[in-house]
Amino acid sequence: MNGQLLKGFYHTPPLWTNQQFGLRQFEFPKLDMGSRTNFELPENLRLGHQMEHVFGHLISSSKEYEVVFNNLLVEEGKTRVGELDFILKNRASQKFIHVELAYKFYIINPDISEPIYRLMGPNKRDMFYTKLDKLKERQLPLLFHDSLSSYWTSINIDSLEIEQQCCFKAQLFVPYLEDTAYIRPLNTNCISGKWIRFDDFDSTDFRNAQYYIPKKLEWVITPHHEVVWQNHYETLLEVNLRMVRENAPMVWARNPSGGIEKLFVVWW
Repeated sequence: MNGQLLKGFYHTPPLWTNQQFGLRQFEFPKLDMGSRTNFELPENLRLGHQMEHVFGHLISSSKEYEVVFNNLLVEEGKTRVGELDFILKNRASQKFIHVELAYKFYIINPDISEPIYRLMGPNKRDMFYTKLDKLKERQLPLLFHDSLSSYWTSINIDSLEIEQQCCFKAQLFVPYLEDTAYIRPLNTNCISGKWIRFDDFDSTDFRNAQYYIPKKLEWVITPHHEVVWQNHYETLLEVNLRMVRENAPMVWARNPSGGIEKLFVVWW
């Protein structure tokens, strides 16, 4: 599973390339992912923190970068105001990069015209544009917080010379019956599956497939056949329980020919 997780993270495309929205996208170093299985991932962490461990592990094994530190706390007295995800050192140039990491799952809402507003979490509580604002207005400025000035001096780093970038990876889901969506300047290679409302999923069109409801950590990986599959009726019962809690699960759907696709079934 951990090997699959490393590969799933690595092969997830960035949500944009180069620079967009005033944010430079981190260009992930090329790695040989063929035999990567030896990786211990701490349990009982939310997905975002687990992705930080994955990112740190992959970067540490690259030839291009050194992880100087990660999760550096920024505090005002006894009040924690935030943390810096990663400071990396480019081994060739000896320059430092501050990288903020994000790994997101967004559905694309066709009822909204502006691309950056079309992306939202499956439960409609996580919006791409609010994440952008948080990155630009809260997270990246923490590099220059007054409380860190003595720290930079102690390790002989000039914070003004640290380049700031984002590693923003995402899986996007288009409405069912659509194959693509207009999201430029965002990366269409991020489209990983489809989303559907529960009432539409509860129809004869889906009864011949088999289903698996992955754990959240499995959302990252490529669907595979080595799981316990359920029929449509069994899956409906379990999905309905999630609907009552206003929780949109991901479902792997295996059609009779053996092909597998990712679906989000939404409650709203």
